[in-house]
Amino acid sequence: MRVREEFSRYASVYGESNIIQVKVAQKLIANTVTNPKRILDLGCGSGALYSLIDWECERFIGVDFSQEMLTHHPKNPNLEVLLGDFNTPELFENLSHETFDRIYSASALQWAGDLDVVFQAISGLNSPVSLAIFTSGTFKTLYETAGLLPILKSSEEIMEIANLHFNAKYEIVRYVLEFDSVREMFRYIKRSGVSGGRRVLDFAQTKRLMETYPLTYLEFEVIFITS
Repeated sequence: MRVREEFSRYASVYGESNIIQVKVAQKLIANTVTNPKRILDLGCGSGALYSLIDWECERFIGVDFSQEMLTHHPKNPNLEVLLGDFNTPELFENLSHETFDRIYSASALQWAGDLDVVFQAISGLNSPVSLAIFTSGTFKTLYETAGLLPILKSSEEIMEIANLHFNAKYEIVRYVLEFDSVREMFRYIKRSGVSGGRRVLDFAQTKRLMETYPLTYLEFEVIFITS
């Protein structure tokens, strides 16, 4: 297992809220040694991963539970987008007749209701995987400063579950995203989707945290699982 860090400065100048998710998708594609022709993307969103593929695919299926996201996904005759939830067995029953050269998931599986069940379902498709999952190291200092427990699993917990279903390699990458102000930082958290839309602080707690947060950046930790 390798551990490394990447840094990005001044997120506000990018004009985008998903800069870390894009970096994660870029790394998944960069780590792909072969050029899989038949691909499944779980939690495809608006198509960040598909847009990075620079080889020709015979079949690409993107799955997301947000119809709004899917309407913004790129279109292609060889591409199919499905409205579905990887937390439901029905999705994998519908996919069981398909054959995939590789299954991707970028920045989505941290929201699995039962990661063990989801990993088992993915493993049942009998395809190599390239998965990227945010861990409890994301927003580490923010949670510690607020006196809250992380809402995500640790990298150790994720690896322990993954080892039950995959013969995989692991890499942990820590990203640091720097901001011009704490206010910009909190605006990013709200817009980015990294928090999963979960409000863990009330207004007074948020205001106090903004006044006491000791850093000018946010930490992210992502575990990459490749089989």
